[in-house]
Amino acid sequence: MLIKKKKRPQGEIPTASLPDIVFMLLIFFLVTTTLDVDKGIGLVLPAKGQETEVSKNNITNIFVNATGKLAVGSGDDITLIEIRDLKQEIQKRLVANDKMIFSVKTDSRTKYQTYVNVMDKLKQANARRISIADTEG
Repeated sequence: MLIKKKKRPQGEIPTASLPDIVFMLLIFFLVTTTLDVDKGIGLVLPAKGQETEVSKNNITNIFVNATGKLAVGSGDDITLIEIRDLKQEIQKRLVANDKMIFSVKTDSRTKYQTYVNVMDKLKQANARRISIADTEG
Protein backbone atom coordinates (compact mmCIF):
# COMPACT_ATOMS: atom_id res chain seq x y z
CA MET A 1 0.00 0.00 0.00
CA LEU A 2 1.24 3.32 -0.99
CA ILE A 3 1.01 6.12 1.39
CA LYS A 4 0.72 9.47 -0.19
CA LYS A 5 2.38 12.29 1.57
CA LYS A 6 0.45 15.42 1.90
CA LYS A 7 2.02 18.24 0.05
CA ARG A 8 2.35 21.33 2.07
CA PRO A 9 1.25 24.46 0.39
CA GLN A 10 4.34 26.49 -0.40
CA GLY A 11 4.46 30.05 0.84
CA GLU A 12 4.37 32.71 -1.76
CA ILE A 13 5.46 36.28 -1.53
CA PRO A 14 3.00 38.51 -3.25
CA THR A 15 4.80 40.64 -5.80
CA ALA A 16 1.85 42.50 -7.23
CA SER A 17 2.60 45.69 -5.28
CA LEU A 18 6.39 45.53 -5.73
CA PRO A 19 6.56 48.09 -8.59
CA ASP A 20 4.53 50.54 -6.52
CA ILE A 21 6.89 50.19 -3.58
CA VAL A 22 9.98 50.58 -5.79
CA PHE A 23 8.50 53.67 -7.42
CA MET A 24 7.73 55.25 -4.02
CA LEU A 25 11.27 54.53 -2.78
CA LEU A 26 12.71 56.05 -5.93
CA ILE A 27 10.65 59.22 -5.51
CA PHE A 28 11.57 59.41 -1.81
CA PHE A 29 15.31 59.23 -2.51
CA LEU A 30 15.09 61.69 -5.39
CA VAL A 31 13.31 64.22 -3.17
CA THR A 32 15.49 63.82 -0.09
CA THR A 33 18.93 63.54 -1.71
CA THR A 34 21.08 66.65 -1.91
CA LEU A 35 23.81 66.99 -4.45
CA ASP A 36 27.08 68.77 -3.79
CA VAL A 37 27.64 71.32 -6.49
CA ASP A 38 31.11 72.74 -6.96
CA LYS A 39 30.96 76.50 -6.75
CA GLY A 40 34.05 77.10 -8.85
CA ILE A 41 35.77 80.44 -8.91
CA GLY A 42 33.24 83.15 -8.14
CA LEU A 43 33.89 86.18 -10.30
CA VAL A 44 31.60 89.04 -11.22
CA LEU A 45 32.19 89.79 -14.86
CA PRO A 46 31.51 93.21 -16.40
CA ALA A 47 28.79 93.74 -18.96
CA LYS A 48 29.63 93.12 -22.60
CA GLY A 49 31.30 96.08 -24.26
CA GLN A 50 32.04 97.84 -20.99
CA GLU A 51 35.60 99.15 -21.15
CA THR A 52 37.36 101.59 -18.85
CA GLU A 53 40.73 103.27 -19.17
CA VAL A 54 42.95 102.46 -16.20
CA SER A 55 46.17 104.16 -15.16
CA LYS A 56 49.27 101.96 -15.51
CA ASN A 57 50.05 102.76 -11.85
CA ASN A 58 46.90 100.86 -10.84
CA ILE A 59 47.77 97.61 -12.63
CA THR A 60 49.94 94.80 -11.31
CA ASN A 61 50.63 91.98 -13.75
CA ILE A 62 50.94 88.40 -12.55
CA PHE A 63 52.57 86.19 -15.16
CA VAL A 64 52.47 82.40 -14.71
CA ASN A 65 54.70 80.37 -17.00
CA ALA A 66 54.27 76.74 -18.09
CA THR A 67 56.25 75.41 -15.11
CA GLY A 68 54.21 77.39 -12.57
CA LYS A 69 56.77 80.13 -11.80
CA LEU A 70 55.34 83.58 -11.04
CA ALA A 71 56.50 87.02 -12.07
CA VAL A 72 54.66 89.85 -10.32
CA GLY A 73 54.94 93.54 -11.05
CA SER A 74 54.43 96.30 -13.55
CA GLY A 75 56.81 98.04 -15.90
CA ASP A 76 60.40 97.61 -14.73
CA ASP A 77 59.41 96.55 -11.20
CA ILE A 78 58.97 92.79 -11.77
CA THR A 79 59.87 90.27 -9.08
CA LEU A 80 59.95 86.48 -9.24
CA ILE A 81 58.11 84.84 -6.36
CA GLU A 82 56.68 81.47 -5.32
CA ILE A 83 52.95 80.85 -5.15
CA ARG A 84 53.14 80.50 -1.37
CA ASP A 85 54.47 84.11 -1.14
CA LEU A 86 51.85 85.59 -3.48
CA LYS A 87 49.35 86.46 -0.74
CA GLN A 88 51.86 88.62 1.15
CA GLU A 89 52.97 90.35 -2.07
CA ILE A 90 49.36 91.12 -3.01
CA GLN A 91 48.56 92.46 0.46
CA LYS A 92 51.67 94.67 0.35
CA ARG A 93 50.61 96.11 -3.01
CA LEU A 94 47.02 96.65 -1.80
CA VAL A 95 48.28 98.60 1.21
CA ALA A 96 50.28 100.85 -1.13
CA ASN A 97 47.34 101.31 -3.55
CA ASP A 98 43.82 100.18 -2.61
CA LYS A 99 42.61 100.65 -6.23
CA MET A 100 45.13 98.12 -7.56
CA ILE A 101 43.95 95.82 -10.34
CA PHE A 102 45.69 92.45 -10.62
CA SER A 103 45.98 91.14 -14.16
CA VAL A 104 46.59 87.38 -14.29
CA LYS A 105 48.19 86.09 -17.48
CA THR A 106 49.19 82.46 -17.98
CA ASP A 107 51.01 80.44 -20.57
CA SER A 108 48.78 78.12 -22.60
CA ARG A 109 50.62 75.12 -21.10
CA THR A 110 50.17 76.22 -17.47
CA LYS A 111 48.43 73.58 -15.38
CA TYR A 112 44.92 74.49 -14.40
CA GLN A 113 45.62 73.71 -10.73
CA THR A 114 48.39 76.32 -10.72
CA TYR A 115 45.97 78.89 -12.13
CA VAL A 116 43.39 78.00 -9.46
CA ASN A 117 46.06 78.32 -6.74
CA VAL A 118 46.95 81.81 -7.98
CA MET A 119 43.28 82.83 -8.00
CA ASP A 120 42.84 81.41 -4.48
CA LYS A 121 45.80 83.44 -3.20
CA LEU A 122 44.32 86.58 -4.75
CA LYS A 123 41.00 85.92 -3.01
CA GLN A 124 42.74 85.20 0.31
CA ALA A 125 44.59 88.51 0.05
CA ASN A 126 41.23 90.30 -0.43
CA ALA A 127 41.99 91.40 -3.98
CA ARG A 128 38.65 92.57 -5.35
CA ARG A 129 39.78 93.80 -8.76
CA ILE A 130 41.09 90.92 -10.84
CA SER A 131 41.60 90.91 -14.58
CA ILE A 132 42.04 87.68 -16.50
CA ALA A 133 44.22 88.30 -19.54
CA ASP A 134 44.50 86.15 -22.65
CA THR A 135 46.94 83.27 -22.46
CA GLU A 136 50.19 83.35 -24.35
CA GLY A 137 51.50 80.78 -26.72
